Formats: sequence, structure tokens, C-alpha cells
Amino acid sequence: MKQFFKILFIFLILTKQSFAQNFKIEKILDLKDPWSLTFINKDEVLITEKDGEIVFANIKSKEVRKIKHNLNYKVDGQGGLLDIIKHNNDIFICYTEDRGGGKTSTSIAKASFAKDNLNFKNIFQANPPINSGYHFGCRLVIKDNMIYASAGERGNGNIAQDPKSHVGKMIRINLDGSFPKDNPKFKGKNDWLAEIYQIGIRNPQGMTLSPFNGKIYISNHGAKGGDFFGEVKFGENYGWQIWCWRGYDFDTSHVGEWEDNGDAELNYIDAELVRSEIISWLEDLGFRVEIEVVDKDN
Repeated sequence: MKQFFKILFIFLILTKQSFAQNFKIEKILDLKDPWSLTFINKDEVLITEKDGEIVFANIKSKEVRKIKHNLNYKVDGQGGLLDIIKHNNDIFICYTEDRGGGKTSTSIAKASFAKDNLNFKNIFQANPPINSGYHFGCRLVIKDNMIYASAGERGNGNIAQDPKSHVGKMIRINLDGSFPKDNPKFKGKNDWLAEIYQIGIRNPQGMTLSPFNGKIYISNHGAKGGDFFGEVKFGENYGWQIWCWRGYDFDTSHVGEWEDNGDAELNYIDAELVRSEIISWLEDLGFRVEIEVVDKDN
């Protein structure tokens, strides 16, 4: 007999807020390859289009226009203009920077907010620049006046394990681009670059700050069958490319080991993990979950 745990999300109800409301879906504007959105206020938003445009839109008046900017970007495969966040009177953007010679990097720039022209200045570059159109990340979260950013591994696999590279890492920097003096490098990870917060990631294109527990969570594009979601944790290692759930890439070639060699909590699904980690994660976020345990033959 093999015990099989079937999760029944009978109640996925937020305990702190009810979403039992009626919503009306209304088309506001047409966009070309939109990547991210940030609210300026309750009526106005800024939107990035991957192909290079920053769009201003007023949801109420339906005013739509493009905003000029000075970013040295390159549209390359999955790269272009990526995440955008308004914080106080500043705009932060993550984008694919043209570093010359066919090479690009996941970079972060900052500008004072304006509705007509955004004059950006770089505050971070994920080094080294790489000639690849894959796996840039990039999402931004601001917590305690620090920027958390996901920098993908650009399709270069084990570079995510190299502490002398920003590529394939979670980054934490101050709002001016300087590095916090309590980052892992200064807490026992002497060989890590000063901006690195966590290593061993592939391509996180989702990241959010939980309003329930104040923790930051990512969703990461894995190899074949290896997508995961999990918590961003100080000084830890999600294992890519040493470790890979299922152990296969999209071309069916073997990748890493099919075992947990990293610190990731939510990388894969097995009976014990379903009962403990995923349920506790959902409960931490404020969800009420019921599970049914079913015994089935092998």
C-alpha cells in the first residue's frame, strides 16, 4: 500500500479579507506585449511594454500616452522592458540593458516621477553581461526601503552557483543602489558579491510581498516540470543547476540530481511536503485549507 495525499482545497478562504464581490471587466486600452504595471494613484498607472515603451494610462478618463525615457535597452528574446514600480516619488524599472558586443544584462534604473519624460539613472547591473536572450527575470519588490530583485541565470545553468556573479541570484540593494551592510557577504558568506541575497535560481518572473506575514515569495520557471514557488531567504541556495526537480531539461537531457541539495522549501511535491510545507505556507498567508488523506494501492 502506498499512502497518497490528495489535497482538497475545499476552503481557500482568506481569513482577513473576503473576496465575495461582483467584478466588472472593462477594456481600457490596447497594449503590445505588456510586462508590468504600477499604480501612480487610484486612477493612473504606468505600464511597461517589453518592446521598449512606457505607457501612461488614466483608468477613469481613458487617457493613454507614451512616456519618453532614456533607457539603453535591447529587445532580445525574453528581454526588454520588464518590471516597474513607483515608490514615493521615484520610479524603479528592471530592464535588459545593451552592454555592447551583443551582450546584455538584467539592470535596474531609477528616475524621479514625471508624466512626460523619465530620466533614468542605472543603480544596478547584473554582471557579467552575457550574449543570451534567455532568463532575465526580473521582478522587483521594495521592503524596508530596500529593493529585492530577481536576476535570472540567462540560460547559463551553473553560473547560478557562482558567488562572484550576480547572474542566477536574488539581489538586495538600497534605494540608491548601494548594498546593505547586513547582506550575506557580511554575515559569513565572505566570497559572495555584496549585492547577493540568495543564490541558485533559474528564472523567477513572479515575486510579491505578502500582506499577511511580510515575507517575500517568488515563482520560478524551472526546467521540464521544475517550476516552483517559495520564500526568498537570507543567504540560502535554491540549488539550480546542481539540483533540479525531475532532473530533466526540455530537450530531455539530464540536469543535476533528483534530490534536494539546496535549501529550497517548496521546490517539489511529495507526501510529507504537501502536508507540511505547502499547507503551512498557505496558512501563513492567511488561507484556511482542508485536506483529505486517501490510501491507494501502488
